[in-house]
Amino acid sequence: MDSDTRCPCGSGLSYGECCGPLHSGAVSAPTAERLMRSRFSAFAVGDPAYLLRSWHPDTRPASIEIDPDTRWLWLEIVRTESGGERDADGIVEFRAKYRVDAPEGRSSGVQHEVSTFTRVAGAWVYVDGTS
Repeated sequence: MDSDTRCPCGSGLSYGECCGPLHSGAVSAPTAERLMRSRFSAFAVGDPAYLLRSWHPDTRPASIEIDPDTRWLWLEIVRTESGGERDADGIVEFRAKYRVDAPEGRSSGVQHEVSTFTRVAGAWVYVDGTS
């Protein structure tokens, strides 16, 4: 993704000043919400390596495949609980709208999840989520 393009996470910033530096490893997410936003953007730009790096080692799958027919359209943060710069754990509830452009036709939907996050070696990581 071009660094001047608006970031998919909905922050209003460019990708280069928002999620791009997190994806490249130049900086770490300061909060659980920022990590959630960067993970949504990783799905939107097709960066499975970042998704794996930002996943807790105890719950991380061996690999992840991003469906090329799925386009992630927008992210709404419903609520956050803890997950601040001084917290050790946090919860982020979100809704993410997507569209699937498959050969058999187009469909759309919303993924609604309550995700849990924690810190490992000082960095926020995704633990798991419930729909």
